Amino acid sequence: MTTDVRGPGAGPSAPASPPAGGRRPGGRAWLVAALVTAVALLAGSIAGTIAWSRNGGVSTSTGSSWSRSGGGMMGGRVSTRVPTLPGTTVQVTALDMGAMMGGRAGMRLAVDRTTVPAGTVSLVLGNSGFRTHELVVLPLAAGQQAGTRSVGSDRKVDETGSLGEASQTGGSGTGEGVQPGTAGWTTFDLPAGRYELVCNLPGHYAAGMYAELTVN
Repeated sequence: MTTDVRGPGAGPSAPASPPAGGRRPGGRAWLVAALVTAVALLAGSIAGTIAWSRNGGVSTSTGSSWSRSGGGMMGGRVSTRVPTLPGTTVQVTALDMGAMMGGRAGMRLAVDRTTVPAGTVSLVLGNSGFRTHELVVLPLAAGQQAGTRSVGSDRKVDETGSLGEASQTGGSGTGEGVQPGTAGWTTFDLPAGRYELVCNLPGHYAAGMYAELTVN
């Protein structure tokens, strides 16, 4: 609806005629301003989803939002203050389709590196999924492949020989699980060998939440 604004005592005003060419003044300027605003918003969005900041090989987050690449519709942002951790840091991201697929389809663990030097290794689990997850470190025997462990009636794998886990929301070590949108971490002294990183909450391993890490 167009509102006719008139001064006191003024009669009906005729509609303003557009200038030659049929364009109103300022039309192009408005379009340019809108495009500049859209570009600025896009740049801000990209900056807000940078996953990690590196400092001497140690990945840290200062509490600002970050999301791992590959998240997309499978994951959201993680906002947790992670301290500077010792040794080589491995970034592990828990991804899942949540309720979008009506269950556990699409679950996986993504690592930013698959090989690290022997010695002190810190693992940071960022939960970009919609469910609670954890990270358990299990040794792999010679010839054993990741993802081939037997799943018991409790829908979990045997954790005998586990070196430890990251399952504390916003903290180090063992807890009740890393909540969606948060991170947990743990540090080990790992000798050379092959290790399987798993989420051992019921049904998660069978759904694909495992990854292999080689220590040289």
